[in-house]
Amino acid sequence: MGSGQVTSSEPFDFQGKHVTVAGLGVSGVPAAKVLHGLGAVVTVVNDGADERARAQAAELEALGITVRLGDGDTLPEGTELIVTAPGWKPDKPLFTAAREAAVEIWGDVELAWRLRGPDAADWLAVTGTNGKTTTVQMLASILKAAGLRTAAVGNIGVSLLDAVLGEEKYDVLAVELSSYQLHWAPSLRAHSAAVLNLAPDHLDWHGSMEAYAADKGRIYEGNRVACVYNVADKATEDLVREADVEEGCRAIGFTLGTPAPSQLGVVEGILVDRAFVENRQKNAQELAEVADVDPPAPHNIANALAAAALARAYGVPAKAVRDGLRAFTPDAHRIAHVADVDGVAYVDDSKATNTHAAEASLAAYESIVWIAGGLAKGAVFDELVAKAAKRLRGAVLIGADRALIREALARHAPEVPVVDLDRTDTGAMRAAVQEARRLARPGDTVLLAPACASMDMFVNYNKRGDAFADAVRELGSAEG
Repeated sequence: MGSGQVTSSEPFDFQGKHVTVAGLGVSGVPAAKVLHGLGAVVTVVNDGADERARAQAAELEALGITVRLGDGDTLPEGTELIVTAPGWKPDKPLFTAAREAAVEIWGDVELAWRLRGPDAADWLAVTGTNGKTTTVQMLASILKAAGLRTAAVGNIGVSLLDAVLGEEKYDVLAVELSSYQLHWAPSLRAHSAAVLNLAPDHLDWHGSMEAYAADKGRIYEGNRVACVYNVADKATEDLVREADVEEGCRAIGFTLGTPAPSQLGVVEGILVDRAFVENRQKNAQELAEVADVDPPAPHNIANALAAAALARAYGVPAKAVRDGLRAFTPDAHRIAHVADVDGVAYVDDSKATNTHAAEASLAAYESIVWIAGGLAKGAVFDELVAKAAKRLRGAVLIGADRALIREALARHAPEVPVVDLDRTDTGAMRAAVQEARRLARPGDTVLLAPACASMDMFVNYNKRGDAFADAVRELGSAEG
């Protein structure tokens, strides 16, 4: 187990149990309320004591729940179980003390898993460094098209606790899981699961790439029908090999090339299934066209294939895959086409907050003026720039760590013109778009794919994308 604990998935009687909830936040408050409602004696501990934490504490204390603000490290006396927010690091003193006292540690996902009823919905689970949310939303759209009662849950949409305990009954859930959540979910056993890709991320939390990969790989433990992996990313296949699955569970690959037996792939613009068909040595089932995927960028087609593989593992007919993909619309700020101005396309992928996501975005276009930069979070950009160099018409750099990208461009794409914008005010994005327009030629794409987090200049990546879109619309209206 990733957390070094022995666990069982037996039903847990919470009546009178002393449970410590670690962290307020989006998962801690509902977890504390649910546990209190089940008769547990709940103590919430939280590192911070800011205004928001005090307001949340007051709400819980009114219910009779004890809250300790400003001390998330000390194990409350008599604790029999900890339920932690997923972001809390495994090496926190609270958890060290818990392990020494042989106290189990669960995350919110583990709690939801344990609280499922006897006729609970199956879970189809998705993890990976990038593409999780889109894949889970595509999967939910496909399941709905098949007439199944479903929801996209986990890091998105409906909270897992609400999905498990709410009035609404589901047949199957499309579940997005982060590496943090998987680390704290030792007894989770999905019907089928997918790891989309693996790239260095959150290494400060996990301690090493090996530990990060191992936590991602937990999603395959105990799968019953299919472990879905990315043929182009060998690390995901290795995780399938290492997983302890139920008898008869199959490894199912997805590829942007022609699929081998037991794979889904692409043949002449058609998404095809050679895994869930009779006589897969000879037969393939047409599922959808590449044109049914919005947007039809390579990494998004990979997301669609992964979603289709999980849906097919659940027995969904081919027509529902096509109908579900056609009905799906991507979230804002994920390779969203904003406008065409003077024959140049402007695309907002502000959600590309790391190099892996930016690499996928840059691979989707032939000739690019790239707007990049922000908070690097320890990332290096050499590989990203080297791969994209031949596609770059120019680059406009913004944000605190733009020098790191500028230096990578100087090393690997010295002929690409670079504009270095040394400003972080609210008008910086407008200036970046104007500089990008100056560099672009008809047929080019101006692409905001920052490869960095946004918090140096913007509240979040949504606000950064909005600023880009506003600046592009200004260009368009100036035209008109």
